[in-house]
Amino acid sequence: MTASSPTILALDFDGVICDGLIEYFEVAWRTYCDIWSPTNDTPPDDLALRFYRLRPVIETGWEMPVLIKALVDEIPDDKILHEWLSIAPKLLLNHKLQAREIAAKLDNQRDEWITTDLDGWLSLHKFYSGIVEKLKLTLDSGVKLYIVTTKEGRFVQELLKQQGVNLPTAAIFGKEVKRPKYEILRELKQEAENKSVSLWFVEDRLKTLELVQQQTDLEEVKLFLADWGYNTQAEREAAQNEPRIQLLSLFQFAKDFSAWL
Repeated sequence: MTASSPTILALDFDGVICDGLIEYFEVAWRTYCDIWSPTNDTPPDDLALRFYRLRPVIETGWEMPVLIKALVDEIPDDKILHEWLSIAPKLLLNHKLQAREIAAKLDNQRDEWITTDLDGWLSLHKFYSGIVEKLKLTLDSGVKLYIVTTKEGRFVQELLKQQGVNLPTAAIFGKEVKRPKYEILRELKQEAENKSVSLWFVEDRLKTLELVQQQTDLEEVKLFLADWGYNTQAEREAAQNEPRIQLLSLFQFAKDFSAWL
């Protein structure tokens, strides 16, 4: 391998490989109804679009039904966009809820959906253009491919399997590993046992990349912000001012690794 390609490629899943916005909203709405029991179980007409627009504030799954609660409570979209880190815990506190119990309810909703209507569940996910082909080419090239995500690993495996991408379970680091992404990257780097290892990481959350950037032992990891993912224009502009973070387009992603640089 040359410096213009990775020996290890780590990818986020949601917002990098797969666009699951329609499924997110549906499963979040079901979980919201389970927790808050609204009188009408049909979502308001504009709710899904508002949810899609605000998806960049979400870091982990439990926040999705809480975002719906914030929208139903008529907290302004702009306020959510800029103050989500204080709004979400306040809503938990006000309703005497724990993040882990919401996460369990969300996962149960998904599990039940997959069990009863796998085709319906799969159909609400869309893989970004050229991504599946790139994953298969990468696996064939000998580059070690890993998925590092806050989604449950079993859901990722189900979606990849449907696309014919045969990634071993051990190469998928999902929510169940309960470790920050930078720790997983550190482990991948250490396990390589090769001083010339070239580790590249593609993520759609700027904050996650900035956390990796703060780790002094990971300063050689190449960091890419997926500009097609769940991020805002302001975040994409901020990334361009970060010397270590490269803004990556979907067009570049599908091409040879040398086109990424």
